[in-house]
Amino acid sequence: MEDFAVYERLVELITVYGVRILGAVVIFIVGKWAAGLLSKFLHRILRRSAVEKTLSKFLKNITYYGLFAFVIVAALSNLGIETASFIAVLGAAGLAIGFALQGSLSNFASGVLIILFKPFKVDDHIEAGGAEGIVEEIQIFKTIIRTFDYKKVFIPNSQVMNDVIVNHAANKVRRLDLNVGIGYDDDIKKAKSVLEDILSKDERILSEPAPSIIVKELGDSSVNLSVRPYVDYSDYYPLKFALTEQIKLRFDNEGIEFPYPQQDVHLFRADKGIEA
Repeated sequence: MEDFAVYERLVELITVYGVRILGAVVIFIVGKWAAGLLSKFLHRILRRSAVEKTLSKFLKNITYYGLFAFVIVAALSNLGIETASFIAVLGAAGLAIGFALQGSLSNFASGVLIILFKPFKVDDHIEAGGAEGIVEEIQIFKTIIRTFDYKKVFIPNSQVMNDVIVNHAANKVRRLDLNVGIGYDDDIKKAKSVLEDILSKDERILSEPAPSIIVKELGDSSVNLSVRPYVDYSDYYPLKFALTEQIKLRFDNEGIEFPYPQQDVHLFRADKGIEA
């Protein structure tokens, strides 16, 4: 009789806990499948919405692991395991991790803002975070810039967003400013005429907006002219170097001087106060 009672109790335990275990397994398998399906569906929607690939992939993973954690809690709860303390531990661990990773979370938030608002994109020439160069890659935590001497600079995204961002490639058209100094004895009108002739012969210079040549200032040893043509961004640096060389060569041929700072030094004899 006693053996039968034990047997009956054993059958009861197997029945009750077997059903719970089976239910937990079903919840785990179906939940994991559903989490993967929903995360992939979200990823597909984000990609169709032209959201940056890096961000959409990250959100997909966050969604999957968040849902998967919920599935695990649900499976444990179905087994009769108290999950309140388990959730509290997870919450405390998440808070501790959050404090430990403040810098990384700040970089992540800044990376999301860069990707969403797009102050610059890959291949743009920018100044940001104390560096200047061509953007090679925008990641969630950092932006990679290639400098003009081919160094790679890894800038934390929080540093990028907390600094002034100068995007030189944002506008297709840029104004090129060249400062040219001539002597006080030189003819300003002749110098301006030579500069206008140089600009008119270069097809890379845009006619609209029209270029301008102005007398910028009367310096200590030179009259400073400012040459301001408008160009396509892709022609900016090649044209800058070409015009600088052409102006020097033409001014030499036209007899227009490039003055340089000079100082007159007067010497006096200390004993007689007579200029030497």
